[in-house]
Amino acid sequence: MEMTKRSNGSDSEAEAAVDQQILFKMGNEYYGLSISLVREIIKPLPITRFPKSPLYVEGVIDLRGRILPIINLRKMFDLEPMEETDDTRFVDLQMDGLNIGIIVDAVSEVLNIPQSLIEPAPPIIAGVEGKYLQGIARMNDKLIMLLDVDEIFGQWKKK
Repeated sequence: MEMTKRSNGSDSEAEAAVDQQILFKMGNEYYGLSISLVREIIKPLPITRFPKSPLYVEGVIDLRGRILPIINLRKMFDLEPMEETDDTRFVDLQMDGLNIGIIVDAVSEVLNIPQSLIEPAPPIIAGVEGKYLQGIARMNDKLIMLLDVDEIFGQWKKK
């Protein structure tokens, strides 16, 4: 009986096992979001604030005729406040019928992160930030916190 080697599709699986992430900084920490969610990255625009909204909801901006709510992840994650700098950016995200902007301290780069380098967030991580993590990757001497956008923004997604 002759044995034949069958392809199990590992080549295509290896290609699919890479996450393209946009890296941004908040303080000295690096965070990542799937590049497929990013519509554009812009310099901060004037924000129209709303009374009685959650502290992390800064308000809305008019982005070329589109109204875009702006979320401050520093406040949402209970991080130390930081003044806006020349590197501060708004990242316009689009996911499942939801358009939302987030404020980040700086956008760093786009990286292809192999799935093999992504580890689950340790269960010992406590607090709000820990529940928003999809995983942690170590690449180029950086620890990158990969954000779980479903957990962060799921409450606002259209059903």
